[in-house]
Amino acid sequence: MVGATKSETGGGPIRYGMVGGGQGAFIGAVHRIAARMDNEFVLVAGALSSNPARAKASAEELGLDPARSYGSFAEMAKAEAKRPDGIEAVAIVTPNNVHVPAAKAFLEAGIHVICDKPLATTLAEAKKLAALVEKTGKVFVLTHNYTAYPMVRQAREMVAKGQLGDIRIVQSEYPQDWLTEDLAATGQKQAAWRSDPKQAGAGGALGDIGTHAYNLARFVCGLELDSLSADLDAFVPGRQLDDNVNVMLRFKPVGKSHPAKGILWASQVAPGHENGLKLRIYGSKGGLEWVQADPNYLWYTPFGQPKQLITRNGAGALPVAGRVSRVPSGHPEGYLEGFANIYQEAARAIRAARRKGGKPAKDVIFPTIQDGVEGMAFIEACVKSSKKNGAWTKL
Repeated sequence: MVGATKSETGGGPIRYGMVGGGQGAFIGAVHRIAARMDNEFVLVAGALSSNPARAKASAEELGLDPARSYGSFAEMAKAEAKRPDGIEAVAIVTPNNVHVPAAKAFLEAGIHVICDKPLATTLAEAKKLAALVEKTGKVFVLTHNYTAYPMVRQAREMVAKGQLGDIRIVQSEYPQDWLTEDLAATGQKQAAWRSDPKQAGAGGALGDIGTHAYNLARFVCGLELDSLSADLDAFVPGRQLDDNVNVMLRFKPVGKSHPAKGILWASQVAPGHENGLKLRIYGSKGGLEWVQADPNYLWYTPFGQPKQLITRNGAGALPVAGRVSRVPSGHPEGYLEGFANIYQEAARAIRAARRKGGKPAKDVIFPTIQDGVEGMAFIEACVKSSKKNGAWTKL
């Protein structure tokens, strides 16, 4: 990683375990690749599936010591906490309903947590978990991975420096098409749990990708949401959770400026869109546009001037972007590298907390438990608003 030195990260790899992410899981493999990309983590234990046979087979494929392949996260937390070489952190990559109980078990065992999003299935349990994180003092990282792309960090810094002036308009969208038909009815695992309120919580596309779009917008624009008006749909017959989301956003005012307004669209029934995350921000002095499918480019338009292309590590790129880049300009970086940046930041925070007894440097940025709570508040407000025919709802 450009800008990262051994003196900054220090020591050998951090021992970590994984809950979920066994055979047939998509996101578990992504986490494992991201964790080992910079040699900051080594996987030594796992409770890789709630199915004992699948958990055992998954552990064998990954080369884990059979003695450290566990039948449940509770067993794993208890056993690893007792070992002198036990895990220092755990990655939780399960359906949403397991996030809170698993995180609770490891936090109480004195182990740092890296958790997939959304944080929970309800706002109430998210708040309880936040209180536990505060009590234990452990590092908690929520993997809103898009916040770690170099050009997203660039955009955030430009907004913070006032290059766009007073923010007026924020538009975030995340369309996909993979659930255009009732894929869950075929037994497809990833579709099945995301369509089940008992596992996913109150939000379908809203929780799965809408929270990404919301978190990205908040991360870059730096504004706090005041209220929203949401319209949630389940277009596929029989689907219990939403598959398309339209939300109007009203942000809290900053100083004497007019409060910014926003629009968020998330859909998993939009044919032609594979993974169309996009962010546009417009202010009194200019605008920015970033597209996840082409992540090494950021379009910047100062008002009254030609549109400018800023490239990762190219002319105009700021140090905050270079710090989370690995290769020179012109060599593409993408999804896996962005995800790995979250793990890199997590490693810095864990080392600072556990091995140095302090906090990481100020430039270490990652989504926290509070981002998770905000995401659940967003989901809850959207569901409430939609049930009231789009009534404006305070967070």
